[in-house]
Amino acid sequence: MNDKTKLRWGILGAARINERLMPAIVAASNAELVAIASRRPDAAAQTLAKYAPEQQNVRIYNDREALLNDPNIDAVYIPLANHEHAEWTLRAIKRGKHVLCEKPMALSATAIESIYLAAQEYNVTVMEGFMYRFHPQHSRVQELIQSGVIGEIRSVRSNFSFMMQPARRYRLAESVDNGGGAMWDIGCYAIHAVRLFFQQDPVAISTLSKHVESGADISTSGIIDFGEGKFAQFDFSFERARRCEYEIIGTKGGIKCHNVWAMPTDVPIISWWTDSGESEEEQLPTANHFQLEIEHFGHCVLEGKAPLLSLQDAKDNCQFIVAALQSVKEQQVIKGNMLRMWTFKRKRSREVQNVTDSEDF
Repeated sequence: MNDKTKLRWGILGAARINERLMPAIVAASNAELVAIASRRPDAAAQTLAKYAPEQQNVRIYNDREALLNDPNIDAVYIPLANHEHAEWTLRAIKRGKHVLCEKPMALSATAIESIYLAAQEYNVTVMEGFMYRFHPQHSRVQELIQSGVIGEIRSVRSNFSFMMQPARRYRLAESVDNGGGAMWDIGCYAIHAVRLFFQQDPVAISTLSKHVESGADISTSGIIDFGEGKFAQFDFSFERARRCEYEIIGTKGGIKCHNVWAMPTDVPIISWWTDSGESEEEQLPTANHFQLEIEHFGHCVLEGKAPLLSLQDAKDNCQFIVAALQSVKEQQVIKGNMLRMWTFKRKRSREVQNVTDSEDF
């Protein structure tokens, strides 16, 4: 594949996130949109007409398997329901496709183990779709940290919330155990963001949630203890005013990213201050982190590079989420070995064993 300049993409689903990802694939310098599939009649065609009407010769499939069997597709983007991500990621890998899977990649760390082993076996690149990580504003935050202006990091806080509109209530239809609710939808972002700034295993995690009748969480707040007086707080909700930020406090000052999960047209703002009286607010150029994500993934595949977001990172984030959910369920602080971020082991996941053993593969 090194002789190619563009990655040929298929989209495995007609979800609303295509409003962002489909134009990003079209605009990316090293990508070509060649197919989209949905099991809902006419949904794939309608999605293409709505979000990329100028695209010609894009193949439409009303069967997901048919798209995966298309030999002219190099990579697939998976925007399906959360509980379907692991299964269809494995199906795509088994067809020799590279995979960009929308977050969360899976609902268990063992499922990500199976994805990791399959990706190795079939020699494909797989990445979890945390698009915000590709926005240049986060590199600027890291530059400020590395400059020493705020000293040693002691705490990080992330907030992600908005009032849910009636048309989006489907996010609460499934229980949190089945991938529904705020945790798997926006909480995975908030937890992923605070993890950026601590390079050590957690010591303890404590979490509280408010649930709706289905068993989905609608609001969740928690704290992670990384030891040595280092703490991370996360808060996310579908029933609070819009917040989209993280703040880092060090021994000398602090940094705030005001619009973490920004839209491509939003102006990024970073502010920082110190105890010595320095302060500054920086406005950065707008950037389409969806397009940057697609271009990064394409570069990794075409040039044989490792992606910024590894499967180990996906597994670690999943383990944090599972521990937070356990804290809610048991109404206690989760401590000890259950929080240790284990590296990959050679074992198979019960969650997806029926898929990998299927005769359809």
